[in-house]
Amino acid sequence: MAFLLRRPFAVASALKQAPRSVKLSVRFIHNEPSIKRSPFPKSSSTSTPPSILNRSRQSFRDAFRRSFTQETYQVPQGGNLSQKLLYGAAIVGGTILATNLIFNRETREDGGMPAHERSYLNETFLHTGLGVGIIGLAARTMHMSGWSYRLMATKPWVVIGVGLVTSIATMYGTFYTPPENYLPKYALWTAFNLTQAALLSPLMFMSPALLARAGLYTVGMMGSIAFVGATAKQEKYLYLGGPLLAGVTVVALSGFAPLVLPATAARTLMWSERIWLYGGLAVFGGFTLYDVQKILHHARLAERGVIKKDVVNESISLELDFLNIFIRMVQILGMRQNRK
Repeated sequence: MAFLLRRPFAVASALKQAPRSVKLSVRFIHNEPSIKRSPFPKSSSTSTPPSILNRSRQSFRDAFRRSFTQETYQVPQGGNLSQKLLYGAAIVGGTILATNLIFNRETREDGGMPAHERSYLNETFLHTGLGVGIIGLAARTMHMSGWSYRLMATKPWVVIGVGLVTSIATMYGTFYTPPENYLPKYALWTAFNLTQAALLSPLMFMSPALLARAGLYTVGMMGSIAFVGATAKQEKYLYLGGPLLAGVTVVALSGFAPLVLPATAARTLMWSERIWLYGGLAVFGGFTLYDVQKILHHARLAERGVIKKDVVNESISLELDFLNIFIRMVQILGMRQNRK
């Protein structure tokens, strides 16, 4: 009954697939002249040729087998899922512990984070998460609407130029808009996030599992570094601003190397790619540490009335750190997947 409910036409298809020789043989038997019958009744299995019955049964079985075997699919084996989750949690926890022991030997002298610093940092993280969520949802929506394909089909220099100009314009427009102007500031901040989403939408062509892994690794990396910066001594890592600026310049130049160097300089291009990927991870990880300490420093200045409290501006810096680390994570995971 369950078979008939799921495949109501399987029996009919089996009957249609039965060979026509059955009908012909039946007619031939009925048209035969009468013959002498044995006093012992023959069984029904011998009344018709067994080969015909076997072919009919086999065709019925084939119809039944097609109705189920073609709809089967392989279920991904998730036996090692719990083990992978445990390994991931151990790696993240070990990273936090190691960075705390290595970098945070000198802890805060004020006995802990004050309430105004904690509130300022929490609001900044909230806006950062909201901005990253807007970028992800907008990039997915643009990709589903065909924007990614049209973006890749156009000239790359035009896309890069227009994207950079729009991104920088909206970013500085957000920076220079006072926090009292609530609507213009959040409108410019939303436009900045949409610009980033438009530029990052081609990443949606990649595997969703790979993007999820890259996002998880980025959150783990930034979370551990932010924990170090939040619990470290006051203004301990603010000196990193100058070296990080020099480092990001080197990383940017290495990113433009394939546009300048010839294809024959394979070794130079290989090293420039490594600097772009792994050097960029180190530089923007350092920027995360610097930005967290800068946020806490601005919280103390805002508490004393020296500057205005502006968590939207602070969140843009962390968003840029997240996006740069995420892009490099995606590239590294994609390269490892292609090597397998």
